[in-house]
Amino acid sequence: MDGDRTTAVGFHLLPSELLHEILFRLAIPDVVLIRSVSRHLSSLVAGDDFRRLYHLRAAGSGGGWLFVFKKRYPRDAVLRGFNDRSGRWFRIPVAGILSPAIPPGEDLYFLAASGDFFLFASNGRRELVAVNLAARSVRRIPASPLGPRGTASWRRSGLKLISDPPGSDQFRFLFAELHHGSPVLFEYRSDTDTWQSSIATDHHQPPRGNPGGRSVYLNSVPAGTESVVICAAQGSGEPRVFRPRFAGNPALELNTGDRLHVYGDGNVAVVRSVVSEDAGRARARVVVGVELWAMGSDGREWELASRAPEQVMEEGAKKPYGAMMGCLAEREGVVRLILMSTWKGSWDLTWLSYDRGRMTWRWVAVPDCGTKGLNMAGIALSSTFSRLWPGHGR
Repeated sequence: MDGDRTTAVGFHLLPSELLHEILFRLAIPDVVLIRSVSRHLSSLVAGDDFRRLYHLRAAGSGGGWLFVFKKRYPRDAVLRGFNDRSGRWFRIPVAGILSPAIPPGEDLYFLAASGDFFLFASNGRRELVAVNLAARSVRRIPASPLGPRGTASWRRSGLKLISDPPGSDQFRFLFAELHHGSPVLFEYRSDTDTWQSSIATDHHQPPRGNPGGRSVYLNSVPAGTESVVICAAQGSGEPRVFRPRFAGNPALELNTGDRLHVYGDGNVAVVRSVVSEDAGRARARVVVGVELWAMGSDGREWELASRAPEQVMEEGAKKPYGAMMGCLAEREGVVRLILMSTWKGSWDLTWLSYDRGRMTWRWVAVPDCGTKGLNMAGIALSSTFSRLWPGHGR
């Protein structure tokens, strides 16, 4: 106890600017724990000014969260979150919130996260369920205009969950589909508890600025070799559709055995791989290159933005795998790519990020969170929690 008091007193003697810099480097769960150190620090992190500055710094740093939903035998599941600023996993307490509202044994799949909201699809009941972590509440979302859907119907690159406005107790859920041959945007708003749908119209010249800013970019089901990207403004206006292609290189249009496409926020990552020479009968593949492509100024072509340098690939991307999937998101000019692969009964996570402003790549070391024999039930990227602070969500 004497050591704890000494640490607390030492914190009090630090200049406020230096104390802020120390706390800004912590993930929110760690910041929340600061309240147990002393009343002074508890009062500091609970203040509105500190919360506002913390989220401004988090937005500018390009940091974020990776959430993984794991099913465990026989009827148990756990949601864990990894924060790249802290470099460790956190257990996200959604099971206790879900249990009163979801029947025992219900098969859930994790779809998306934004702020304090987590969205799940129920396979048995064929419905969507949203969890508000701060309010410790569950909301059942009415069936979309397409009717009840099972978990296999949801495509990650074609959906988006948005806390709107940020830090509020309201959210929007958007997804894009090709319906009767037309690209359609479906949107649910929690403030009205209603759906609306709009047919996207063909346009060129996307809004200036990086995707992932004020507009939402959703990749619907590809039409043949053509990409279909729907742009929805965060405000008013009809959704627009763009059909970028890999001009001059038609071979890149489709996923193949040696090439994986990962879409998100108006970008596409092309992950190249080769069969390992020493794989033997196991036929392992190894990632040998990652390219980031973005829509061109006219929305008609994918343009190469950058290739991950060899040093980054050697640090953590070149691993054997049998099967692979991925998710991609952009926030404040930083593109984050997660590759989830399985090999010999274990899952592995690779986190790569590309900073457009600095034109630099980074590999983030993701420690194991118990992946051997894992029954994976969803993965998503999100920004940091918005309201998980002392005094909120109790």
